[in-house]
Amino acid sequence: MIAGVDEAGRGPLAGPVVAAAVILPDDHGIAGLDDSKKLTAKKRAVLEAEILEKTRYSIALCSEAEIDEMNILQATMQAMSRAVAGLDMRPDRVLVDGNRLPDWDHDARAVVGGDALHPCISAASILAKEYRDRIMIAAAQRYPQYGWDRNKGYGTAEHLAALRKHGPTPLHRKSFAPVAQLSLI
Repeated sequence: MIAGVDEAGRGPLAGPVVAAAVILPDDHGIAGLDDSKKLTAKKRAVLEAEILEKTRYSIALCSEAEIDEMNILQATMQAMSRAVAGLDMRPDRVLVDGNRLPDWDHDARAVVGGDALHPCISAASILAKEYRDRIMIAAAQRYPQYGWDRNKGYGTAEHLAALRKHGPTPLHRKSFAPVAQLSLI
């Protein structure tokens, strides 16, 4: 059993980093798996439903406070570790999208561009992105001025302008430069 692992949300100024781990059955029959960034929102939603129905999976996150406390790289590794630990079985091997691995005792390999190469990583990419996007869309209801339903917390011109005008929220990553620099003004 091979688990694919990927994350969503390393770069945004707000919101958690989310990781997913997915074990596909040999005969998963999920056509169209690919890097979540290459898929339309509609296609991701269809694939997400299939992945949730046909696979073993786990989704985990590290909060904004954890990101600020340990840094984004370590928080990403922690979220990935939590996702793998949350699976209902121990995988024989773990494939992680990227060039780094968490410090764990799994037989694992980092695969640059793995979300476009290995269907299990593609599935994890889709679950992580869809889960995180829903968090940010819900957060936009509480903080509509930041446009998180559109920018998902990334540092767009709209988001940066709102940040300068309204200041940071509890969901902002205080250790990220654009947010941290506001305290210097």
